[in-house]
Amino acid sequence: MRILVIGSGGREHALAWAIARSPRCEKLFVMPGNGGTGEIAENVSVDITDHKAVIDFALGNQVDFVVIGPDAPAVAGLGDDVRAAGLLCFGPSKAAAQLEGSKAFTKQLCDEAKVPTAAYGRFDNESDALAYVHDQGAPIVIKADGLAAGKGVTVAMTVQEAADAVRDCFSGAFGDSGSTVVIEEFLEGEEASIFALCDGESVVMLPSAQDHKRVWDGDRGPNTGGMGAYSPAPVMTPEMTAQVENEIILPSIRRMAERGTPFTGVLFAGIMVTPKGPKLIEYNVRFGDPECQVLMLRLKSDALDLLEATARGTLKTAKPEFSDDVALTVVLAAKGYPVNPEKGSEILGIDGQDDDRLMVFHAGTLRRDGKLIANGGRVLNVTALGRTVGEARDRAYAEVDRIDWPEGFCRRDIGWRAVARELKPA
Repeated sequence: MRILVIGSGGREHALAWAIARSPRCEKLFVMPGNGGTGEIAENVSVDITDHKAVIDFALGNQVDFVVIGPDAPAVAGLGDDVRAAGLLCFGPSKAAAQLEGSKAFTKQLCDEAKVPTAAYGRFDNESDALAYVHDQGAPIVIKADGLAAGKGVTVAMTVQEAADAVRDCFSGAFGDSGSTVVIEEFLEGEEASIFALCDGESVVMLPSAQDHKRVWDGDRGPNTGGMGAYSPAPVMTPEMTAQVENEIILPSIRRMAERGTPFTGVLFAGIMVTPKGPKLIEYNVRFGDPECQVLMLRLKSDALDLLEATARGTLKTAKPEFSDDVALTVVLAAKGYPVNPEKGSEILGIDGQDDDRLMVFHAGTLRRDGKLIANGGRVLNVTALGRTVGEARDRAYAEVDRIDWPEGFCRRDIGWRAVARELKPA
């Protein structure tokens, strides 16, 4: 097959790396790609918001299969346009992508499907939202309804912080995405990321992961797109995973089909494991980033076969196999991230690295005059396998320390919850 992966981040490098390992992968394109994807595929400089240009390239280059990586193209309906052109596509329809494109839509679906989630209010004007915040008190969670590049959620510990977040949304800080605001109760518990491949009817559960959203050690500082992750998440026992599948994933998929908007692709459920059981925080309609990186390193099955079965509606017989080892990834970010990352510095020390148990996935990089240049906020994902979280962590950080990039930084405590569990006496 000739495959086109859409996107330019660490998630897309991980997907491309996994797809390239398939014996059925004849030619691989990544659009627009980054400094890492260019080592394993042909990067294509086409604007992915121009759907006609994407499709013209795919048809002109005999592409058999299009894999959509990021959220924005999915929410914009690229999957519909690709399929309308007669091409096979991994990714949801525009209607189904509302599960990520509108938090209010997802809350309505939860009400209809009786999916456990945080209590909430939905607001289209600032005054009503502020009144709700003052009535509910803090801590409380403020969410811009639409896509905001991972920055539209504020976990407010004070009423003043919540009120400021509401005003930010309605003042246009997130564009049209903040014209509607969802305000949720603050859930106590431990978060986990759950992934399920869905072909509209059948569901195949994938391993769990745990992300680290805050920028600094000890879960301090502003939220980011993710500073590291590991898989599996110990909090997701087999019993807990089955409960999430039966009470959250399957009812949602059934209700989407009943609505006439069946979901196909990968459904990413952010879960809070509370004292009262698992509750849905939010849905995403693509692999997490950096969770995709740890999942792909653990995947032993053919990634192309799995993605194709999802797109063709033949998931029923799929039984993906994953390594029993733990995978852990550490994000190296540019100084100034997440507010104002510094671009343009050179990165040394990772060329030629390729190992089934240790991979440096590129996120915000480009190649210029033979040099690897930082070109984003989250720049590299150093990902390792180990028999335990502690072993995977040690291997990942040893590789981090070998990379020569003074202008970058990382958290030094990725996996701390799981490591603490491993060290706890029986």
